[in-house]
Amino acid sequence: MASPRSNPATSAVPPYNPRQLALVPGTRLGVYEVTALIGEGGMGQVYRATDTKLRRPVAIKILPPSLAADRHRLARFQREAEILASLNHPNIAQIHGLEESGGIKALVMELVEGEDLSQLLARGVMPLSEALPIAKQIAEALEAAHEQGIIHRDLKPANIKVRPDGTVKVLDFGLARANDPSGGSTADANSPTLAAHATLMGTILGTTAYMAPEQARGGTVDKRADVWAFGVVLWEMVAGRRVFEGATMSDTLAFVLTKDPDRTTLPATTPLRLQRLLARCLDRDPRMRLRDIGEARVEIERTIAGVGDGAVTSTSSPATSSAPRRRLPWMIAIAAVLAAVAFAVPAVQYLRETPPPETRTEIVTPATDQPASFALSPDGRQIVFVSSGDGTSRLWLRPLATTTAQPLGGTEGGRHPFWAPDSRSIGFFTDTALKRLDLGGGAPQTVAPVSSGAGGTWSADGFIVFAPSPTGPLMRVPAAGGSAVAVTVFGPREMGHRWPQMLPDGRRFLFYAGGLPDAAGIYLGALDGSPHKRLTLSESAGVYLAAGPGRAETSRGRGWLLWVRAGVLVAQHLDIGMAALTGEPVTLADGIDVDMSERSAASVAATGLVAYRTGAARQRRLTWFDRSGTARGTVGGTDATWGRPRVSPDGRRVAVGDTVQGNQDLWLLDGTRTSRFTFDSATEDICIWSPDGTRIVFTSTRTGGGDLYQKLTSGAGMEELLVASDGVKTPSSWSADGRFVLFHSTDPKTSSDLWVVPMAGDRKPSVFLKTPAREVWGAFSPDGRWVAYHSNESGRAEVYVRPFVPPGTAAPGGVWQVSTAGGIHPVWRPDGKELYYLDPAGAMMAAPITITGGTLEPGAPTALFSTRILGGGVDAGQGRQYDVAPDGRFLINTVLDNAGVPITLIQNWQPDAKK
Repeated sequence: MASPRSNPATSAVPPYNPRQLALVPGTRLGVYEVTALIGEGGMGQVYRATDTKLRRPVAIKILPPSLAADRHRLARFQREAEILASLNHPNIAQIHGLEESGGIKALVMELVEGEDLSQLLARGVMPLSEALPIAKQIAEALEAAHEQGIIHRDLKPANIKVRPDGTVKVLDFGLARANDPSGGSTADANSPTLAAHATLMGTILGTTAYMAPEQARGGTVDKRADVWAFGVVLWEMVAGRRVFEGATMSDTLAFVLTKDPDRTTLPATTPLRLQRLLARCLDRDPRMRLRDIGEARVEIERTIAGVGDGAVTSTSSPATSSAPRRRLPWMIAIAAVLAAVAFAVPAVQYLRETPPPETRTEIVTPATDQPASFALSPDGRQIVFVSSGDGTSRLWLRPLATTTAQPLGGTEGGRHPFWAPDSRSIGFFTDTALKRLDLGGGAPQTVAPVSSGAGGTWSADGFIVFAPSPTGPLMRVPAAGGSAVAVTVFGPREMGHRWPQMLPDGRRFLFYAGGLPDAAGIYLGALDGSPHKRLTLSESAGVYLAAGPGRAETSRGRGWLLWVRAGVLVAQHLDIGMAALTGEPVTLADGIDVDMSERSAASVAATGLVAYRTGAARQRRLTWFDRSGTARGTVGGTDATWGRPRVSPDGRRVAVGDTVQGNQDLWLLDGTRTSRFTFDSATEDICIWSPDGTRIVFTSTRTGGGDLYQKLTSGAGMEELLVASDGVKTPSSWSADGRFVLFHSTDPKTSSDLWVVPMAGDRKPSVFLKTPAREVWGAFSPDGRWVAYHSNESGRAEVYVRPFVPPGTAAPGGVWQVSTAGGIHPVWRPDGKELYYLDPAGAMMAAPITITGGTLEPGAPTALFSTRILGGGVDAGQGRQYDVAPDGRFLINTVLDNAGVPITLIQNWQPDAKK
């Protein structure tokens, strides 16, 4: 990590940490200087870089951090380098070398400008005058590879780049493999199907829609698999649509294995020669398929030249060119498929007498500080997630039929995404707004203001039900924007309604309510305002999975409720009509992550697909750092529930929130000794120390809201109620003279405001700062004359400073903005000469502070080091997760594995088989 005086633009690559983004702009690998992240998929991160010696742009590909320690992936990476080095063809991206530095192994390749073929195809059907020259170059690239005995095995539009001058470059030989002496490859080595590991999780190698049938079955693969994939790509270029595409990966695989291409999707003007070529490339029997891609290249050249060809007007399918002796078996197969459809058997069951097996597939994502923030699209074809893989936290989108994810423009700082019912738009939250992004194009639109946002759901009739904050009621607003109205009212001892999910009937919804143990849990609510009903006590929000298509449960409104119980993702039948859970819970997975606002890392699609992420993504460690970013020790061990550490004034103890057996309390850490500080069954959280270290003020929900209490740190005596009022109150700072405590409190009309309470006399709280914006996390300067805080008054969170005077005294004017590009959670240096805060990327910033009389002058902020702090640099309700000790060290709640845990997809979930 860079020191404050180092220039990140020229710094050498740091020692490799597989839990961080491997390369950031300005990093150097030998003579190559990284300038930007181009993209990221399951098989690698690709960066734009400059060869500083030869003054040319290059592309640098490295393994994703989560795979860099996997020897099998490293071997495949090495193989890709060797394969590219053996190929020298104008239509194959060239390799410049294999670079190693700081534990990172990188492929340095030709940088190919332009769009990939998937982007071109997204615009619709290509004219033959454009498609055929591209196809010819693809065939030439494959021909050159096959002549060297190399099979690509993952040919698809996303791996084909088209430069602005029309030159084609075939990319990504990460799955390529040389043939064995027999001319084929073993099934184990080449199967792209769900190859189970010891954990029963698998990885799709290759992309479903472009796999040859023998590849999908895990059989022997040779160059004819590339011929098949070439035929699929060519068909897509000519027809403007995929040959094989189902609602789920299982459906797509079934179509690959059983469905003949539909000739009617080809334009009527498609030349006969081209139709015959497509039929031969897409013959399901490898023995009858076109044997050599060179033959395809010849046929394309002849088609371009118009030699002895014309358009076809026959109604016969190209597939009928197969030998007549094979028609009868396929007619029988088609009849079997029709019979299966009649009985609503899942698509893969066409080939079996038993249901398709349950499979679990890992989706590797870029680095993230919000591992629970992801959502499957209702149609089960895409997943959106939050990532900070390119240095800025934003939404990323990945079609499940590909291995590549792309960031979504305009979603910087976005979190908690959810989908429109038609899977064409995404809702998400920023610090100040609920927004929607239409995937057809355009910038995100603001739907409604929020104070922090805690989940939304989109109804089929065009409304969004959302939580403007984790502590308020749920609201409803038109998806196009407008006035929001409340749809829930707090019941006794409830505190905060959040994480709503609409149910299929469009009238009712699930949501999570915080509060005391006898009130917290998952509830069933209704848009008509009828009283909500608790379904189960829970430590996390739930999601609803409708029963499978055609099952009797669907018509009776009986599906599954999925939620996390003691770290285990469980499912239980939910009868919506009865508003009750029935039967016994079924276990889906262990160790599931739950974030600090009770959102579980689980999502479902209407198609039955289930996604989850395990809690290893949230393992934390309280770590000491100096201002250069060097680790200087830890406090305690690792824990998945620690939060918001506060260092005692003498630097010897740390107060921290921790959840044990579902109950959150405050604990004191003293070296290796850990002792419980609060014992109530309610939630105790977020505390501050008195200047002399004898007392702690904290928030408690024991009265149903979030009130302030104080207690002696010796443990003697009872907790004393300090401030009780409507709204959740969060203590943030205690003045050095002991006279005042700063806290912020929620207000339905003004979001959050800063308040001050005197610690002597009548202890009557008064407003310090109240505006329509959200002001939070006030911090007294060491001399008590100033208050730093962060506010979203400019449209994003920034750090400001104001003078402080005791309540009832005329306050002097003046406000100074300290941060310049976003900032949250300010803390003063012990001598008051600097102000620390987090930037949007989670870096620790330091701004010098000069005070002359009654004037304060902030200097230019400087980045000290990257923190890997829980929650990153986005104010997502996680609170301040660091503190500064009297000696100037930083105690940071670091996330150990913020990029190492993939999202797991469950296909063909079979709960009945588990009961």
